[in-house]
Amino acid sequence: MKLGVYNAILHDRSLPEALKVVSDLGLTGIELNSGGFLPAVHIPTFDDILVSDAARDDFLGLFEGTGVEIAGLNANGNPLHAKPEIREKHAEDIRRSIRLAARLGQTRLVTMSGLPGSDATAKHPNWIVNAWNSAALDVLDYQWGIATDFWRETDRLAADHGVKVALELHPQNIVFNTRDVRKLVELTGATHVGVELDASHLFWQQMDPVAVVRELGELVFHAAAKDVRVNPETAKLYGVLDNGFRRLDPSEPRTNLGGDEWANEWPKPAAWDFVALGKGHDTAYWTEFLRALHEVDPDMRVNIEHEDVELGRIEGLEVAAKVLQDADRALQESLV
Repeated sequence: MKLGVYNAILHDRSLPEALKVVSDLGLTGIELNSGGFLPAVHIPTFDDILVSDAARDDFLGLFEGTGVEIAGLNANGNPLHAKPEIREKHAEDIRRSIRLAARLGQTRLVTMSGLPGSDATAKHPNWIVNAWNSAALDVLDYQWGIATDFWRETDRLAADHGVKVALELHPQNIVFNTRDVRKLVELTGATHVGVELDASHLFWQQMDPVAVVRELGELVFHAAAKDVRVNPETAKLYGVLDNGFRRLDPSEPRTNLGGDEWANEWPKPAAWDFVALGKGHDTAYWTEFLRALHEVDPDMRVNIEHEDVELGRIEGLEVAAKVLQDADRALQESLV
């Protein structure tokens, strides 16, 4: 498999410094942010690359001799947001990222399906968790109409540029499980929209990432290696949908998500946490995860995403890289 790192955790350093970190880990790819929730920190000449061959070649030259190559772009955001200032920015970031990917010789863009409001007058997205009443299904019908129009058009753009858009199955999006993926493809007739298989979001929903890969097959375009640890003493009291988040004050470090929206502090104690590989599921599990991906595409990109707050930036990558490399080694040995 082709193993790398999603670069968000390395936004505190320059691209050459980030490439050295990835190389020192023994990994060969870096997935680059290109917009959405996070800025394109490591692509400062984005606009120039879109129009200038010299700028493109200069940027690609930064990777020469490093042993690390670009392993896809990432524009995670909400292109269906109820607020136009967020919706339009994130949707345009996706379109620009598709064009950038083609300019850079990339064929994969990771993003999210997005989530509209409940109706045309809504000011905020509305995630229907349990549509037990008819009004909730009315909301979903409206939201799927918005999503279908956007993704049908975006699929055509992606196809024109030879880029496949891989949707992260992230809660608080219209597409977050296998049924939703099939529905979106059926409604849009998409040929270039599929899935980025990030196991972490499936774990806490009690889904099995290996089973999901095998169910979706060739609709899995890309993968992320991030683990989840369920904390049973907390989960048995509050469940995995616990909303005990804390709003961060403007004086505290916080991440802007577009417009006037910000990431909140995680519940304390938490029912579940994002953790480095091995802290939620062992190497044997990750070997089977890679096996399922290998059955779809032996050259699939699998990039570590580090969001384990118990570990430092480099420490977390080191822990995850060892587990992922051990799992890949075990897979290769089993295939001989």
